[in-house]
Amino acid sequence: MKLVIAIIQDRDSGKLLESLVDEGFKATKLASTGGFLKSGNTTVLIGVEDHQVDDVVGIIKQTCKSREKMVTTMSPLGGSVESYVPYPVEVIVGGATIFVIDVEKFERV
Repeated sequence: MKLVIAIIQDRDSGKLLESLVDEGFKATKLASTGGFLKSGNTTVLIGVEDHQVDDVVGIIKQTCKSREKMVTTMSPLGGSVESYVPYPVEVIVGGATIFVIDVEKFERV
């Protein structure tokens, strides 16, 4: 058995959970926060049999697409804040970070 952990953008969470349920997978949704943009993410936990990992990863890849977003730069750490002028920068957000972990034991109570 495997545990698939997918960290995705909040914007994709509803569609991903719906797609997983439609294909017969159960998932747990956790709220999380990204370290770089300090914005909301969703962490999805999906327990699957070994042969189902590719199917789940495929659903995640199909559902969670990356896109460009304009963000205002953060103030410099340790630098002079008085001379800092924030300006918008285009960054890539979305997509998914996926971990697949072996599960030693699973129980449903």
